[in-house]
Amino acid sequence: MSVARQARRRWLGPLGFAAGATAAGAALAVNLTIADFVPGNSWSVGYGVAATALLLLAAGYGARRRMMRTASRWRGGSASGWLALHLWGGGLFLVLVLMHSGFRLPSGQVTGWLWVLSWWTVLSGLVGRLLQRWIPRLLASGLSTEVLYERIPELVADLRERAARAVDGAHESVVALWERRLADELAAPRRRALYFVDITGGAARRLKPFRYLQRLLAEDDRERLAELERLYRAKLEIDAQYTLQSALRWWLYLHVPTSIVLLALLAVHLYAVWAY
Repeated sequence: MSVARQARRRWLGPLGFAAGATAAGAALAVNLTIADFVPGNSWSVGYGVAATALLLLAAGYGARRRMMRTASRWRGGSASGWLALHLWGGGLFLVLVLMHSGFRLPSGQVTGWLWVLSWWTVLSGLVGRLLQRWIPRLLASGLSTEVLYERIPELVADLRERAARAVDGAHESVVALWERRLADELAAPRRRALYFVDITGGAARRLKPFRYLQRLLAEDDRERLAELERLYRAKLEIDAQYTLQSALRWWLYLHVPTSIVLLALLAVHLYAVWAY
């Protein structure tokens, strides 16, 4: 990354946020000195206009992602720059919303929903950013496989078929392990909250029956049991991928639709202010 691009990214990110917050604080200080700090006056309208501009700029990140080729062709800025603007601009937007409302809960129905959705959108965006940074590192820290989310059901079905073939004709103790504990486990991908704190999903505890049976079986059945264990380990890793990738996808459902509703309500609010 060039020095100029790094500088632009810093100014679109934390430096820009600090500069914007400083300017907002200075405007508030002047406001408190020469006028009343109440919703609805010209100062409050100014904070609202600035907040609206920042929200639209932050929303531009979503448009930039959906039109990557067009943006690249027309030099519409780098994705990293738009992401920085989306994150830090969103934070500054919330500061200006608070100033616009006079640091009070709005009394109107539309303005009340705008206030709530502004908080929800910014805080859910912060949670999403933390998930996007943390989950890939967690997945890379203890897993040997990397799978596409869309292929997970297909992969689990394949593991189940191979496991069923491995126990066909095996010792009754291996068959019992399969029927009582593993057949249901390999029936479908599973989400477990445990993967957020233990990426192995408690594999050491889950694999204890394999350790016990290994000492009791003949060589041929040991090989079958070893194959069954290998397939079960693969299933646990796929479940980890399924759980953590699902978290990223569900976060989008919590953030993006509410952001769209926020923009729609803002349009209603602006129309009401302009018309009445």
